[in-house]
Amino acid sequence: MLNVENLSTHFFTKRGIVRAVDGVSFSLSRGEVLGLVGESGSGKSITGYSLMGLVDSPGKIVDGSITFDGQELRSLDARGWRAIRGKKIAMIFQDPMATLNPVLRVDTQMIEAVLAHDAVPKAQARDRAREALSLVGIASPDARLESYPHQFSGGMRQRVAIAIALLHKPALIIADEPTTALDVTIQGQILAEMQKLCAKTGTALLWITHDLSVVAGLADRIAVMYAGRIVEQGATDQILAAPAHPYTVGLLDSIPSRNVRGQPLRQIPGAAPTPAETTAGCAFAPRCSQKKSTQCTQSAPQVSMHEGRALRCFVPWVHHA
Repeated sequence: MLNVENLSTHFFTKRGIVRAVDGVSFSLSRGEVLGLVGESGSGKSITGYSLMGLVDSPGKIVDGSITFDGQELRSLDARGWRAIRGKKIAMIFQDPMATLNPVLRVDTQMIEAVLAHDAVPKAQARDRAREALSLVGIASPDARLESYPHQFSGGMRQRVAIAIALLHKPALIIADEPTTALDVTIQGQILAEMQKLCAKTGTALLWITHDLSVVAGLADRIAVMYAGRIVEQGATDQILAAPAHPYTVGLLDSIPSRNVRGQPLRQIPGAAPTPAETTAGCAFAPRCSQKKSTQCTQSAPQVSMHEGRALRCFVPWVHHA
């Protein structure tokens, strides 16, 4: 359904070119959940915004292809994007107030979202809004429709934002860290509901997060992103059980676990490079314990297949029994 090939999004600033997304490729099928994981600044969110055509100046998609249902999205004009955004591809933002207008009632906003794409009676649009609120687990949806965003808790506001994304039963939802600011209990509820909704409606989901543990029980596949590039991509169970890229190993080692209770967490040394930094070799080499001095620092690894997953590394991690 979605095929992204060699996507590159750069920002042209006074200090130089910032390569926020640098040659990203992945695909997504109907009903599938793909977790896009990486540290802050790795290019995850810009990848999502690029897919939605929401990159503003000085940013620009400079290369690559985004094919959705056989249509090349990069060739769309403003009118073409308006027909797709919200109806066929929806986005859930990290802050629900980026979606909700604080001075309008929820029913006003949801009905407006329905009527923007479908010429239906207002009563029918309201029925669809009520149904969407019920889908995301909001009790007493009729009463909630008449509320304002400030009358909801953070978790409830995020559920409303998810409900708005579901109004047109889109083929693809891009979720940009929508549960980061929520407590663990609410986060777990929303993750479970999103998984059920994808299975029920056939909607594909691109879940963007910095936390591997969040997508462990949600995603069918995981793509690990570092410095604007996907460094490892494969089935969730395979990557979590036997990660091959040293960066993926580092992310998993930094997750608290009862198996290492009382011991300090293992950290990835150093810090991620800024998108403006350019290196001749592997971007992760300065922080990598596996690196070979000349090969890793002088040439960038290309994507290759390793034990059934796509990998961008000269020296894959070896797991000993």
